[in-house]
Amino acid sequence: MAIESIYRDKTVVEKLVKKIRETSLKRPVRIMHVCGTHENVISRFGLRDLLPENVDVIAGPGCPVCVCPGHDIEFAIELGLRQKAIIATFGDMIKVPSQSGSLSDAKAQGADIRVVYGPFDAVKIAKENPEKEVVLFAVGFETTACAVASLIQQPDFPKNLSILVSHRLIPPSMEFLLGVGDLCIDGFLIPGHVATVMGLEQYQLFPEAYRMPTVAAGFEPVDVLLGILAIIRQINKRIYKCENVYQRAVQVQGNIKAQEVIKKVFDVVPAYWRGIGKIPRSGLKLKEKYKMCDVRYRFDAKAEENSLDINPGCSCHLIMIGKIKPTDCPLFGNTCVPEAPYGPCMVSMDGTCRVWYKYRENKAPSSLMREG
Repeated sequence: MAIESIYRDKTVVEKLVKKIRETSLKRPVRIMHVCGTHENVISRFGLRDLLPENVDVIAGPGCPVCVCPGHDIEFAIELGLRQKAIIATFGDMIKVPSQSGSLSDAKAQGADIRVVYGPFDAVKIAKENPEKEVVLFAVGFETTACAVASLIQQPDFPKNLSILVSHRLIPPSMEFLLGVGDLCIDGFLIPGHVATVMGLEQYQLFPEAYRMPTVAAGFEPVDVLLGILAIIRQINKRIYKCENVYQRAVQVQGNIKAQEVIKKVFDVVPAYWRGIGKIPRSGLKLKEKYKMCDVRYRFDAKAEENSLDINPGCSCHLIMIGKIKPTDCPLFGNTCVPEAPYGPCMVSMDGTCRVWYKYRENKAPSSLMREG
């Protein structure tokens, strides 16, 4: 049996759901995940419909495209239109709205906007266009930051290539959410790919200081259900720890080499999260040693200090912190659709609104599971 089949096995799923339902909970619990891929799995397979009514799984700020500040997009547009730089970025960024429109709009106005599938694709573009300035619009969490850091350390890094850094770090956003007064969170499901790189040490704060069950989980139905069950059991036993149910990929120490590369290239700084605000120690900035690779230094531009940059009537800021669900927004599926996104959460494949829109008809999860 293939690995994928094992972790989607209907019999295993049913057993896990039964264990979750049999676990006695004296009160309702709200479990937050902070990963767009987790939301894809949960929505695609209809896992919420399998859970008891007193277990609610909510989506947090797990989409890096969604939380990318509008002023970064506006700066990229300015570089493309006024400076005539080639802007290389990931496909999910193309339609994200800002006060200056989207990168797609800029492309229609003549800007050279190119989609890349990885940071190293920007090197190829720069070498093929030595007479042009090339800017890699680097968006992502710790996993993408690792690849960008590795790129910058390459001895043949092109002189005409620079980076617009818009990386964000997951743990500070989690701690920030615990300080939101009317937001109740009883446990965190943390993304397995980030834990694979960064390990579990940075998450120890949550069980130790906040008595918050924190569990690293993978990206199949069985993985997610194992994570939910682990959190519920911790709550019942009142034993709070950072637990790993994704042991086939995650080690406690993480990828030491990847962590070292990130530390060599980046400094940790305060950063704006779209729809949320400025969160301490939640962003990355290139070290002084690599300032010539920083597009803001190269073009003598300062990072802007802006507001939440959410369009009037948009509820993305509430959706990204788990206060409401996409269907609670009056624009969802009406004014705001993937073809014409009004808010950032409807753009990316990892955006909560986009995921809910795609899988809104999924009400029969068992039909998607494979028999063992």
